[in-house]
Amino acid sequence: MQGFVSISKINPAIINNPFSYKNYKNRDNSDPSNQNSFNKDLKLEEDIKKRMIIQKLRMIERKVINHEMAHKMVGGKYTGTPRYTYTKGPDGKYYITGGEVPIDTSEERTPEETIKKMQIVRAAALAPADPSPQDIRVAQIASMKEMKARLELMRKKYQKEKEVYTNQNFHNFEKIA
Repeated sequence: MQGFVSISKINPAIINNPFSYKNYKNRDNSDPSNQNSFNKDLKLEEDIKKRMIIQKLRMIERKVINHEMAHKMVGGKYTGTPRYTYTKGPDGKYYITGGEVPIDTSEERTPEETIKKMQIVRAAALAPADPSPQDIRVAQIASMKEMKARLELMRKKYQKEKEVYTNQNFHNFEKIA
């Protein structure tokens, strides 16, 4: 999640708060003590909203860090350093609200090495409990490269067996002739 974070659901406790604006709109505002009370209650309501936003930002931060660390832990040497996106909260502090971990999806020198690597890459991409669409794309890329490496391995094995078979038949033909 990147950029500005907003809360789309309002806590019913705030809506039904006896100190909220709707409960004061029909009050007698000519009395200065009522106005001061109203201002204090509005400030209290604003503070509660700020605390709710901060709480939501902290929750998002924990979720993003856990998500990116899952990639990093499973991917090991094929992953880079996590990079995070920050959002400034109403308290002036910055909270992590997005992130990414670079992962090496290049093929290795041999099909066997590529197969092993792509299995790790796919596992790393799908490691978080809630993989993102980008995570799923990386897992698909790894699966396709693994499949390509397996086909190459099968082709090499077939070529070897074909050579052995051809050489055996050639030597058998020489013995007969």
